[in-house]
Amino acid sequence: MKYQVIRNTKYDYTGQSYSSLYPNLHKYPATMLPQIGADILKELNVSDGRLLDPYCGSGSSFASGLEQGLSEMYGFDINPLAVLISKVKFTKISINEAIEARKVFRNNVFDFLKNENNIAQLKRPKITNIDFWFSKEVIDNLLVIKHFIDEIKNENVRNFFLIPFSETVRECSYTRNNEFKLFRMKSEDLLNFNPDALGIYFKKWDDMFFLYSNFYFPKLNDNVKVDVQYSKFQPKKNYFDVVLTSPPYGDSRTTVAYGQFSTLSNEWLGIDYARKIDGMLMGGTKPKHNINKGLIADYIARISKTDSKRALEVSAFYNDLDNSIKRVADSIRKGGKSIYIVGNRIVKGIQLPTDQFIAEKFEENGFHHLTTYERALSNKSMPSRNSPTNEAGKTVATMLWEYIVICEKE
Repeated sequence: MKYQVIRNTKYDYTGQSYSSLYPNLHKYPATMLPQIGADILKELNVSDGRLLDPYCGSGSSFASGLEQGLSEMYGFDINPLAVLISKVKFTKISINEAIEARKVFRNNVFDFLKNENNIAQLKRPKITNIDFWFSKEVIDNLLVIKHFIDEIKNENVRNFFLIPFSETVRECSYTRNNEFKLFRMKSEDLLNFNPDALGIYFKKWDDMFFLYSNFYFPKLNDNVKVDVQYSKFQPKKNYFDVVLTSPPYGDSRTTVAYGQFSTLSNEWLGIDYARKIDGMLMGGTKPKHNINKGLIADYIARISKTDSKRALEVSAFYNDLDNSIKRVADSIRKGGKSIYIVGNRIVKGIQLPTDQFIAEKFEENGFHHLTTYERALSNKSMPSRNSPTNEAGKTVATMLWEYIVICEKE
């Protein structure tokens, strides 16, 4: 069965970026435009009730919900950096306390650095190949920054200070900053690379403070509850009124490498399994057999003819997405809506109908497909081309369209 798809130019947002509505406090790959969620919720007349995002990433869906007046929202993610970003965006802290904490923090850092011997007392973090990714001077400065962040007693304020720290880790590392995957700079670029980690940190802090206090803080009144949990989605029968989410488009290894993007930040934040996160996400565990039922089966069979290993990887992703939809569907109350925003990725030259798969699976779990809108994908932070064969010079376009799949529980 083919589920209806309507081309809707209203949702293209030509010329707009993420920051047109809610600027991001921290770079993160493949973030959903909050405008999409806000306008879809408005179109569906959703302005109250409980919102769920089972793969919340850096929290775009919560920005959409806030814009529409929702005050009770729940999110889940197993990337610690994503959870940190979401929590900081949607947790109200005292502006005055943050300013005072910055003053104390800055004084402590510079007093500490007056004696060169102080740094030797600090314990190096467990970073894989730390000297491959950072210069000694950067490591020393990051150690001092992290040491004094850890001394901040208020957890919400401490988390606030960790966001510019994570951004500083990325900017001061030897990674290629225009990549989401973990690649080191070319050796000739290293010669001219001498970042001032302390200067960058305070600049990042000030920029983030401006965005938080001007765009997020005014929306976070005492009635707003955004509960972000660091775990896989935990089902809660007939509990949520609406699900708004943009799930991964495929397994992290071959589409958007959320884990690789976050690796160095997560390691500096003390996450000892940071390099295993991509394998823990959807499609991370391969099955023994390909999917052989439903509309996706034919597509996987075609991939299997040219690459049986790749077909199993694709099956792994759709198995996980299927199981996740079952849990989500069970957690939505009767009459509740599910809104999934996805792209249809290309594997081995075959475009996979993820939008159709999602509609099919929701209908199998007691929902009715209302509509799917097609929008031009021109403003999402993700690779526009990739190299599926890993052969030099051989690239293909990844995605040009995104699909907004809307279903209702009967």
